[in-house]
Amino acid sequence: MIIGLPREIKSDEYRVAMLPVGVDMLRESGHQVLVERGAGVGSGYEDSQYEAAGATMIDDHAKVFEKAEMIVKVKEPLGPELSMLRPGQVVFTFFHFAASRELTDACLKARITALAYETLTDSQGRLPLLTPMSEVAGRMSIQEGAKYLEKPMRGRGILLGGVTGVEPGNVLILGAGVVGFNAAKVAAGLGANVTVMDVNLDRLRYLDDVMPPNVTEVYSDPHAVREYALQADLIIGAVLIPGGRCPVLIKREMLKAMKNGSVIVDVGIDQGGCVETIRPTTHAEPTYVIDGVVHYGVTNMPGAVGRTSTQALCHATQPYAIKLANALKSESIESLCGRDRAFATALNMHDGKITHDAVKAWYVELK
Repeated sequence: MIIGLPREIKSDEYRVAMLPVGVDMLRESGHQVLVERGAGVGSGYEDSQYEAAGATMIDDHAKVFEKAEMIVKVKEPLGPELSMLRPGQVVFTFFHFAASRELTDACLKARITALAYETLTDSQGRLPLLTPMSEVAGRMSIQEGAKYLEKPMRGRGILLGGVTGVEPGNVLILGAGVVGFNAAKVAAGLGANVTVMDVNLDRLRYLDDVMPPNVTEVYSDPHAVREYALQADLIIGAVLIPGGRCPVLIKREMLKAMKNGSVIVDVGIDQGGCVETIRPTTHAEPTYVIDGVVHYGVTNMPGAVGRTSTQALCHATQPYAIKLANALKSESIESLCGRDRAFATALNMHDGKITHDAVKAWYVELK
């Protein structure tokens, strides 16, 4: 099978979808791997390392898409890449279809086979390909939130951990999953007052057992969300519905009642976000202000720490990419998904049809 590894074109995206060792393992399995020159440089992997692993280096971005039967990426196809897709081509990447009608329509029109990292579910119900990036984003959310609370960044001028004689900042985390857990751990370590909200009582009980005393677990309902949002200096949106759009928990009308200079970091922006006023931003221009509240909606947060994120992502994705390529040498995608639950849950789109229930429900609702 011919597998393509293009350079990511999203703004300030420094990750690469495969390490040189992954290329070597695919080649050992009888596959040809096309790597666009410069694909790994942002993560600290030189072209010479991919060449040494047996990759065929390609100078032209479009040529990778043209020649490859299977594309392995980090982020969803963007802009000119959408016209490079072709019927039957397998694309294995983060898609987050429910955040973009344009992307969904283009991929349906191209009739690709779209397997999404973010919905692949293992036998224990976990999301093994989403988890490492959720860990990174969760930890980064506090790091970024703390920075934008600084006055020169249009924040309140709050040091999250406070100092002797001065109270620490208040952090509200909406969602107690992987993002929320990691955000709470970092915020607690800084010494902030942390509140984590979720509708899953078992998950809240678990956090209550493992988190330090400055973390409080609260059941999420609309009244509680409003109460704690008005007290917060920093809000982290960490809500996830795999494949579906995030529910909106922070309404526009709440902003005027929130603290002036408070900060919202919505990690769920890839799935539409849980804040009514959030919109996608970039690392170059990460924030904007509405009603005195600083909004941070960067859609590829882990891309800023490309070295760490690439290693964490590839350690999880490479075994699945190799398994997928090996299987498709001798069987159809329908056959593979029929016998392998992980790939069945990853399959979002095939032959011009949406195959994932959450994505389908979102798309039908749009119409």
